[in-house]
Amino acid sequence: MGKVKEVMPVKLFCGFIYKEEDVVEEAIKSLKEKWGEIDLEAGPFHFDFTDYYEEEMGKDLKKRFVSFEKLLSPDESYEWKLFTNSVEEIFSKEGKRKVNIDPGYIDMAKVVLFSTKNFYHRIYLGKGIFAEVTLYYTKGKYEFLPWTYPDYKTKEYTEFFLKLREIYSLQIKNEGR
Repeated sequence: MGKVKEVMPVKLFCGFIYKEEDVVEEAIKSLKEKWGEIDLEAGPFHFDFTDYYEEEMGKDLKKRFVSFEKLLSPDESYEWKLFTNSVEEIFSKEGKRKVNIDPGYIDMAKVVLFSTKNFYHRIYLGKGIFAEVTLYYTKGKYEFLPWTYPDYKTKEYTEFFLKLREIYSLQIKNEGR
């Protein structure tokens, strides 16, 4: 029988798809009130990997990432997606989002994203939220899976996650884990 071990804390990050800088800045303020200070940012990057958001948010969309300094337990991580959904709703106008917020986390082995949509590679967490491993770390770099979104395969994104992993690794070491 395997022994249950303490779960390591993880590093929360959020990706934002948006058009207007002022809207994303206000959304980030809302997230900082909940999760504290930001320790790494990346972007904005031009977001043209899909037209999925075009009807709702328009053309010429951008993507940014932020990560939060404080490490969190993944025990109830589905609540992070529920919270970001509520923030998206605050910044919606006439039923259309002005910002899409995708929370996720990294640990030493992987990048995990959350979704409200089920699919064969997603695991149900609770309250209508699913999780998927999007990238995995091996031999000093991140590798892709068949379902990894095209933008998550870019050099810019993987460089962000490599930097974030370095920060996370130092935090874990400093906590004596």
